[in-house]
Amino acid sequence: MRIGIVSTYPPIECGIGTYSQYLTGALRQIGNEVYIFSQYGGKGDYVFGTYSPQEESIAAEIFEMASKMTPDVLHVQHEFGLYGHPSRKQVVELVLMSRRVTDLPTVVTFHTVREKFIPEQEQVVSLVMQESSAIIVHEEYYKKILTEHFGHADKIHVIPHGVREMEEVTDARKKIGVEGKKVILLCGYLRETKRFDRVVKIFPKVAKAVDDAVLVIASKSRSVDHPEYQRKLYRMIEESPATDRIMVLHGQFPQHIFDTIVSAAHVVPFPYEAGGQSGTMAHCFAFRKPVVTSDLRSFKNWIEESQGGLVASSDEELADHIIRILTDDKLSESLRRNIDRFVSKKVSWRIVAGQHIDVYEKYAWRPTPRSRYFG
Repeated sequence: MRIGIVSTYPPIECGIGTYSQYLTGALRQIGNEVYIFSQYGGKGDYVFGTYSPQEESIAAEIFEMASKMTPDVLHVQHEFGLYGHPSRKQVVELVLMSRRVTDLPTVVTFHTVREKFIPEQEQVVSLVMQESSAIIVHEEYYKKILTEHFGHADKIHVIPHGVREMEEVTDARKKIGVEGKKVILLCGYLRETKRFDRVVKIFPKVAKAVDDAVLVIASKSRSVDHPEYQRKLYRMIEESPATDRIMVLHGQFPQHIFDTIVSAAHVVPFPYEAGGQSGTMAHCFAFRKPVVTSDLRSFKNWIEESQGGLVASSDEELADHIIRILTDDKLSESLRRNIDRFVSKKVSWRIVAGQHIDVYEKYAWRPTPRSRYFG
């Protein structure tokens, strides 16, 4: 099958771009052609820098390039803000062009689904739901929200966020300077909704209970994002009674560096107060790292299904769960085995790619029902 994917793409710093990179690789491994129509800056094999999110002609630019490559299906990775301001409805125009001008099957993945949309977003989602061939979401309750608000239940397919199947980087703790330590890892962009400050706040309690515990904070450097929160967090670190056991790593972290940092962890907290399935958590699961999450609905569902971590509803529980995983080797190993089983049987990228193909094939054109793609 020839697939066109509309998305940001590395080296652009964007979680959706990283998602699309892994999905693309998995789709290609099972014998498909994949073309990426990216924002300017995306690079790689069959990656076409096609548009800027500030342009008013985003839909036309993507449609023109996609028409030249003649995909069997067009798959749009949607996140608010990637295709201009919602009021300009560029993503709706793209879906309309694809479906009504060329009758090209068009699939849209909503990476974020909110229980309450602002009016501009609600109108975009409603129109995309109406005009697209199919919708993909990562959570069953996302499907429930969309169905209750907009209908079209038959169009909505639930496919989880994919996870790589990886081996830990050898001597990772030695490489980052924490050999012989029990490592609590906070990683990713520093944003207020991620509430890393909660872990910094409770870390002295953890440090007192676990003599060899260290907190490693590995943040990709994007100073334009939430600068006030970043200053607050770094001030908390400097003023912490356990500051000498907190390590801060910063940089852009190409994949091999990030993989080394994640491999060094014993436990990874996710104290987020907003969001859906986390790409960073998927990276941690790739290396079978137990997690402690907040009680966000998406996190609770992920933990319930995977049995790969513990859910904390308060700062006290957050500290206690981290301490349990660091001190109870039997529990830690059990969580790691659960993650391994969950990834290999349910959410590896090879499985997720196959689920995408199942969706595409429902809508992609075939000359006869018995024909198959050969390329």
